[in-house]
Amino acid sequence: MAHKTRRIVVIGGGGFLMEDTRGLQETYLKTLCANAEPKVLFLGTAAGDSERAQLRFYRLFTDIGCRPSSLAFFPFDMRRDYAAAALDADLIYVGGGNTVAMLAVWREFGFDRALRQAYENGTVLCGISAGANCWFEHYVTDSIPGGGTRDGLGFLPGTFCPHLDSEPWRQPLLESTRGAAAGAGEHVCVLYENETWVEAVQSVAQATAPTAEAVALCLRRAADAAPDAPLSRVQGRHLELPAVPGTKA
Repeated sequence: MAHKTRRIVVIGGGGFLMEDTRGLQETYLKTLCANAEPKVLFLGTAAGDSERAQLRFYRLFTDIGCRPSSLAFFPFDMRRDYAAAALDADLIYVGGGNTVAMLAVWREFGFDRALRQAYENGTVLCGISAGANCWFEHYVTDSIPGGGTRDGLGFLPGTFCPHLDSEPWRQPLLESTRGAAAGAGEHVCVLYENETWVEAVQSVAQATAPTAEAVALCLRRAADAAPDAPLSRVQGRHLELPAVPGTKA
């Protein structure tokens, strides 16, 4: 029996939760699913299950041909099987907010174990900001006073930092960590397969490429590098929407 590829996509910023309705990031996520009309589950725990975020999610993922649903912890629905919802999804998208609080809730309800099982079964996991932080052994966060690092779920090795180019304290803090590390700025997604870095992609318009290098910042220290090696810059490929049949390039 062939083993299913385990995939996680971490997003530094951009996409539907940050007013980008082009669907570039979201269409990329869809291509990673085996199902042509994937079931996509939204977890908005980190932001207290904001209804506005859920509405944005439903609108965009419906528009690109997915079957969206959401799973709220605020309030908790005792009638719903939360583990089954995670296991039934082709793609799980975790929104941003307070990483520390989100992980505390998941662990209290044992939902971290359900996510691990879904991941092992081939469900694609992804998320932005807090929803990217959570998958790593450690993460850089502003969810604690003054900012700092905390322990994540440990699905992926090393330390991660989202919004790398949005606040000046983030990059030096990531640089100070030891071992594997990755940081993604606004508009950057990083794909991992079987816990190994595969590629970085960016949703900045290619026409603005001269400025994209400054905006779409992605840094990494590979797992096999020296523990205190400097972070290396990665230039992600540009995402483009699929061509519409009958139109010219």
